[in-house]
Amino acid sequence: MHDTYAQPAHPERPGSVYPRRRARWQPGGRLADNSAVDQAREWIKKASKIAVLTGAGISAESGIPTFRGDGGLWKDHKPEELATPEAFLRDPRLVWEWYDWRRQAIATAKPNPAHFALVELECQKPHFTLVTQNVDGLHDRAGSGRVLKLHGDIWRLRCLECRSDWPDQRAPLPKLPPHCRCGGMARPGVVWFGEPLPAGMWLEAEHAAGDAEVLLVIGTSAVVHPAASLVTVARAAKAKVIEVNVASMGPRSIDRGNRDGATRDHVQLYRFNGAAID
Repeated sequence: MHDTYAQPAHPERPGSVYPRRRARWQPGGRLADNSAVDQAREWIKKASKIAVLTGAGISAESGIPTFRGDGGLWKDHKPEELATPEAFLRDPRLVWEWYDWRRQAIATAKPNPAHFALVELECQKPHFTLVTQNVDGLHDRAGSGRVLKLHGDIWRLRCLECRSDWPDQRAPLPKLPPHCRCGGMARPGVVWFGEPLPAGMWLEAEHAAGDAEVLLVIGTSAVVHPAASLVTVARAAKAKVIEVNVASMGPRSIDRGNRDGATRDHVQLYRFNGAAID
């Protein structure tokens, strides 16, 4: 699914209310064996070029739902029935009611230790790129500086008439659907099902994955394309891959032949609250 979640604001920048914390991920719950944790730490410590791919799982601890499974309905609608250009043309108010509800839910969420750990890692490494499939903006609020938002930003609006693009952090919005100053109707600034990813941003993400010594894959099974292909790009360039998820993805895993522990170039870790970065 392209459209997951996002929220603006940079806590480490003017106007922020979130102080920078020294983040240190600590293992919680079931893990792969200790050798996998040690291996991941060693790879991260030695690498000067790191790329990160995050998905909805990294924001789960912040209380943001993924809209998957039995609890993934909103007013009897599935996300894939609302997050499409066709749905918006058919009933823009209904689609905006869903996004306005989501924006209000995200507005009360806060970045969790995993978000702050990535900020700390960015400060330590001279070459660092964070690629996210989320639209919730929690990476921004944690203080991440270099973020490629493949699926857009729920806190931006785009005019269907003049193509203007602007931030709007109000939640709830005073009028649905919202409109541009030119009078045109606005849509959420996200990538919907059936729409291509921003071409320039995708090229940057591919370059970062291909140049990385280590690729961290956090909170995503990395099986949804095109984002999943970043793992293939990184491996082709001989990068180490560290997968961090709340549980083993089994046959859906990005390393289907090794469900637990560490291999020569791949590590899987389960139920982490953050990363062992120092």
